[in-house]
Amino acid sequence: MRQIFRYRRHTPRKIIRKMSHRSFGRGSVATLLVLLGLAMPPWVSAASIDTSIVILQALDKVTARIQTIETPIGKETRFGRLRILPLKCRKKSPEEAPDTAAFLQIMETDLRNGNTVTWFSGWMFASSPALNALEHPVYDVWVKDCR
Repeated sequence: MRQIFRYRRHTPRKIIRKMSHRSFGRGSVATLLVLLGLAMPPWVSAASIDTSIVILQALDKVTARIQTIETPIGKETRFGRLRILPLKCRKKSPEEAPDTAAFLQIMETDLRNGNTVTWFSGWMFASSPALNALEHPVYDVWVKDCR
């Protein structure tokens, strides 16, 4: 009876906090919440649409030249000394919040010895270009859209 009376004085948030610290610990509660968030049913996750054309914006930092590049998926495009190969481009469905992502491989051929250096290989996001960006001393490339 005393245990019930003691919990009546506390708000539900305090009760949950006390119970979670006793039974799981702080790290376990956070892990459980992450696992529950990742294990959502497939009908809850956002649907994405694969497209056939990626639209990129490229900047040459030396000459301050900006160019919009439209290229089909799987076709290599050149910008300066860079070779840009888009492998996938996805948009979220119209019902979802707008977001565009493209899987790109960006390479440069060294003029001295002819070796190819891969500067970037991965997903770039239009909504946050700094999240996974090309780190090149002369060029910047980012995703604008997919069609």
